[in-house]
Amino acid sequence: AVRMVLEQTPPELSSDIIDKGMVLSGGGALLRDMDRLLTQVTGVPCHVAENPLNCVAVGTGLALEHFDFFRKSLVQAV
Repeated sequence: AVRMVLEQTPPELSSDIIDKGMVLSGGGALLRDMDRLLTQVTGVPCHVAENPLNCVAVGTGLALEHFDFFRKSLVQAV
């Protein structure tokens, strides 16, 4: 699924991802060697965020605080 998303990512974003890598957050980031597996499968450097569980909560809070700014990037469920 990660590879599929990377393939569908616009070139202007994918070049940043390839250059800077991916940061894993949330509970899945805590799975042993998940960063290594994703690096191996995608060829993109991956690393786990400093506080992966907190990143989700902090990011959600920031998005809600600046909802008008992020509104245009939200996807509606079908």
